[in-house]
Amino acid sequence: MKFGIVLFTSDRGITPASAARAAEANGFDTFYVPEHTHIPVKRDAAHPQTGDASLPDDRYMRTLDPWVALATIASVTTTIELSTAVALPVEHDPITLAKTIASLDHLSGGRVTVGAGFGWNTDELTDHGVPSGKRRTVLREYLEAMRALWTQDEASYDGEFVKFGPSWAWPKPAQVPPVLIGAAGTEKTFAWIVRSADGWITTPGEQKIDDRVALLQKLWRDGNRDGTPRIVVLDGKPDVERLKHWDSIGVTDVVYGMPDRSEEEVIAYLERLAAKLAYSRS
Repeated sequence: MKFGIVLFTSDRGITPASAARAAEANGFDTFYVPEHTHIPVKRDAAHPQTGDASLPDDRYMRTLDPWVALATIASVTTTIELSTAVALPVEHDPITLAKTIASLDHLSGGRVTVGAGFGWNTDELTDHGVPSGKRRTVLREYLEAMRALWTQDEASYDGEFVKFGPSWAWPKPAQVPPVLIGAAGTEKTFAWIVRSADGWITTPGEQKIDDRVALLQKLWRDGNRDGTPRIVVLDGKPDVERLKHWDSIGVTDVVYGMPDRSEEEVIAYLERLAAKLAYSRS
C-alpha cells in the first residue's frame, strides 16, 4: 500500500516544491494538489461538507494552478508521483490541457497521475461553459480526446463537446497518465470509472468503505477490465489496524492532508507522520 500527501495549495505558507521535496525525503509515494480556477461569489451550488454556499476553508479561493505547482515539484524531486486531488479538466481547453499534462509527464520521467472530479461547484463550471447536467459526459469526452492526443501519431476526436480533425501533437507522455476519479462511492460513479478511468479517490469522510470497495471491484471484473482498480482513501489520523484492514480489502493508497503553515512546521509534521506510518509498513 502506498502513502501520499495532499497539500491544499494557496498563496501563503509552504510552497508545493518545498513540501513535496520533504515528502519525498520522508518516504511518501505520491504528492497531490487540488484545483479551483475561481469561486463565484454568488452561486447556487452547495458545498458537499457545509451543505450551503459557505466554504469550509478560504483556500478554495486561493488555490494555485495545479499543473504549474506540479511542474515546480518535478524540478526538485526525482521519484515522487505527481498527482491531483482533484483537478477539473473540463474547465480547460482539452487540446492545450493534453499538451500541458504530456509535457509534465515527459519532463518528469512518467510520474503524472490525473486525479479528476466531476465538479461540485456547478456555478464554477457554468462560467467555463460546462452544462451542469452534462458534466460527466464532458469529462468523458475530454479524457478520450486527451488520450487520443497522447497515444496517436495523427489524433482526432468527434464528440458532442470536443471536436478536432487529424492532428499532430508532441511530446507524447512517457506513459499514458492514469486517471483517478474523486467522487462519492456510488454505483453510478463506479460504473463511470469502469468505463472511463483507472481508479477511485474517496471523498473526505468516507471511511467505512468495505462495501463500496467490493462493489467497485465487482463492477471492474464484470466490465472485463484488466488487473484491479486503484483505490485511494483520504485518511485523517493513521491507525495501524485500520490501515492493515484497508490493505487486506484492496485499498492501494492512503493519503493525508498537511497544515497550511510555515515550512518548518510542515516538515516537522511530515516527519512525525512518516514515523507513525512506518509501523504499518512493517
